[in-house]
Amino acid sequence: MTVLLERAAPSRTAAPARGRDPFLDILRVLGMAAVVFQHWTIPVLSFDGSRLTTGNALATPGLWVVTWLSQVMPLVFFAGGAANAISFGRAAHDGPQWLVVRLRRLAWPLLPLAAVWIPLPHLLLTLGVPAQPLEVGAKLTGQLLWFLAVYLIAVTATPYLLGLHARYGPRVPVALAAGAVLTDVLRFSTGFEALGYLNVVFVWLAVHQLGFLYAEGRLTRGGPAPWLMAAGGFGAAALLVAFGPYPGSMIGLPGAGMSNMAPPTLAILAVSVGQIGLATLLRPWLLRLPIHRPLAWAGPRMMTAYLWHMPALFVVTGVVVIGMRLDTPTPGGSFWLAGWPIWLTLLGLTMWPLLKGFARFEEPLALPYGKATWGSALAATGLVGGGVLALTVAGFAPGLTPVVAILAILGGLLVTGPRAQL
Repeated sequence: MTVLLERAAPSRTAAPARGRDPFLDILRVLGMAAVVFQHWTIPVLSFDGSRLTTGNALATPGLWVVTWLSQVMPLVFFAGGAANAISFGRAAHDGPQWLVVRLRRLAWPLLPLAAVWIPLPHLLLTLGVPAQPLEVGAKLTGQLLWFLAVYLIAVTATPYLLGLHARYGPRVPVALAAGAVLTDVLRFSTGFEALGYLNVVFVWLAVHQLGFLYAEGRLTRGGPAPWLMAAGGFGAAALLVAFGPYPGSMIGLPGAGMSNMAPPTLAILAVSVGQIGLATLLRPWLLRLPIHRPLAWAGPRMMTAYLWHMPALFVVTGVVVIGMRLDTPTPGGSFWLAGWPIWLTLLGLTMWPLLKGFARFEEPLALPYGKATWGSALAATGLVGGGVLALTVAGFAPGLTPVVAILAILGGLLVTGPRAQL
């Protein structure tokens, strides 16, 4: 494995050694802001005294088209791929250390989340909080970690994928897209739904790989590539939805027969290509926006916002929906729109102390870390990845799974920690 990864490092960097690319920062910050805003505004919540019912405002007929732009995870993976290519190009001489530094940054903020959410359900149950709404909140908090689990795969594979990129260039995302096509064909022809989860690798690594092309400058040279990607991606998605088995929405909707995200499908890959083309076309305009200060403020708090915005939603839901018995008005109606300022204000006031209290954990402790090897780096990645995957599946609902999961994450961090130098 060591030899394979060392050979995979490209002989030339995928990007010039410059400072941070503000376009990538814009995509990541705006993407995370869109995730938070969407999660805060689209739930349709009602409580009958014992059971919390959750719906989705975008299930309203015709509103699914909004998700072709509001489902921003493709842009987050694309920006992550470009950033990984740039940073690894500077640190290719020490790939294991590059990997463990990113692993710590992904895993460290999970510790306070677990410290709160592992005991919290037990405490709230003893205080008389209804079990079903509590279970919904505990599970959803963990389910959002799917992004970290998949992104960890992309980060771990970056050294090898950069080697393939140096050798084959754009043919790599094309090959991954072909894998997504084959996966969907087999899935729908056999009816074996579990096959679709192969696209967790094919779809998201293809999007991540497109970030390598941006880092190399291939998407910003003034050629037709962005136009072709935007038109071809959205056009292909339209054909797949119109004539294929794919739903129009790019997010999962209650009562839908299938989702384009769980597992990812060829349709979400097509939309991803369209979004990347459109974002690249808008790049000159985005770089002129006077948002440098907001970017500088939001950058060090993105992970905190992602991990804690749903707990903030559960707090407000507990007070407004469960405590005060005020259900979400009919989506699209005047009461629904008029309630947005109050709803978002309550969420913002709840989120603010969470940001202030937990953003400090985005920077790992400055311990005397030892020298990483490929063996220790991959072992740590396996432990952290397994823990995050377990939390994604089971959430923080009362039970043994979240305890074992966080112990695995802690074990992964210890492998990369001071004991690594012994």
